[in-house]
Amino acid sequence: MKRARLLAGALTLVVLATGAVAAATRQAPGPARFVTDERGRTLLLHGFNTASSAKSTSDAMPELTEADVEREYRDMGTNFVRFLLQWRAVEPRPGVYDSEYLDKVAERISWYAERGYHVLLDMHQDLWGPGITPTAVAGNGAPAWATHLDGLPVAQDHWTWEMYYLEPGVIRAFDHFWNTTGEHPELMEHYAGAWRAVAERFKDEPAVLGYDLMNEPWGGSVQGAAFESGPLAELYRRCVERIRAVDNDTWIFLEPQAVGVNWGLPSALPAIADPREGEPRIGLAPHLYPLPLDLGEGYEGGSREWTDRTLGWWKENTLRAADRIGGPIILGEFGLDMTKPGAEDLVERVLDLGDELGMGRAYWSRDPGPWGPYSEKGEPGPLVAVMNRAYPRAIGGVPYRIEAGERRLTVGFEANGSGPTEIYLPADEYPNGGKVTGGTGVWDAARRVLTVQTPAQGRVELVVTPA
Repeated sequence: MKRARLLAGALTLVVLATGAVAAATRQAPGPARFVTDERGRTLLLHGFNTASSAKSTSDAMPELTEADVEREYRDMGTNFVRFLLQWRAVEPRPGVYDSEYLDKVAERISWYAERGYHVLLDMHQDLWGPGITPTAVAGNGAPAWATHLDGLPVAQDHWTWEMYYLEPGVIRAFDHFWNTTGEHPELMEHYAGAWRAVAERFKDEPAVLGYDLMNEPWGGSVQGAAFESGPLAELYRRCVERIRAVDNDTWIFLEPQAVGVNWGLPSALPAIADPREGEPRIGLAPHLYPLPLDLGEGYEGGSREWTDRTLGWWKENTLRAADRIGGPIILGEFGLDMTKPGAEDLVERVLDLGDELGMGRAYWSRDPGPWGPYSEKGEPGPLVAVMNRAYPRAIGGVPYRIEAGERRLTVGFEANGSGPTEIYLPADEYPNGGKVTGGTGVWDAARRVLTVQTPAQGRVELVVTPA
């Protein structure tokens, strides 16, 4: 634990500059904005990241079958997946895009599409790429041809993977990408071009809801507000421009700097213009990893107290950042070791926060093991019961209240004529479906979805209890 505190201290020094933006973000956040479908209904997105295994497989595909997707829906009623892509697989050689890889991605998207899921494509990276070490023991995302260490060292004896970010070679690789060095201005252009290739391939796939432009950006030698408002914003502008050249409709999501912001500190990420025809479709996709849990502690005692404070900071600062950007929020990652004390309570709290904000959420991750829903042997773990909860998948208006209680779900919204409200009801609490006040419901037992017709206009409040 002493070493964990040393890590926390080192990284806190890195992000002190982030605190400087706090004074500039004190204004109260404006009204919430929501992800909507093609009919204008508000979507509450509830699911997993799929999957960490894609970081290390030779073909960059997650270790997942169609039967796994079917089981996930049957066990937990999810409707959302943040699906990991790898730049190394999209663009294995400069300017060459791998259509076979994108076809494999498309096949897996079809598994989700057949079950009514929404897919967020995430260009994932951690520690830049596998080329930071000779044997690829750390790092994922960037191709080897885009990795320039200039001979600087990267030690390989770290007790936790985050420490690699402080290695001189890793910092130099990022500095070249952000063109801090002035020596590789082509790298950001290649990255934006890879996004254009992805968008061109999936622009007509209805299940693809959006694009998450970069997982957990790291600024190398440039940190805090200078990074977010400088090179990170420039990358996002280029990617948005390249995507919109071929895809006018799909949502685009931006991530703030991970270090610090994941712990509840404010972000300085500026608004990015959307050149699409019609209303902008750009949102915010932050992550949430309270520092005590990120250092391996459970949700109990002093750790619980600090985590609860973090949740309050994170909510306030995330709402301000989303208001500045002018779009909805998807919580791209949250999670912890489910064997830790209080883990189920923490997940429940974050899911309740998602309901409160009308915010999509993707748990990290779908992989088997102590963090995931299933064990290495495929047995359901405690996460399955927590994730299998009643929630509105689509709402026929603008929500002002979503509250999930024991055998009772309340959904309040201003109807806008966009269509019926669809509500998933788990079998343990609603074995025979649900009865609803405030509308007329039709129960689909196979999908465990209650479809509710309501007035097309005016304030509606639905209360669902077991049938």
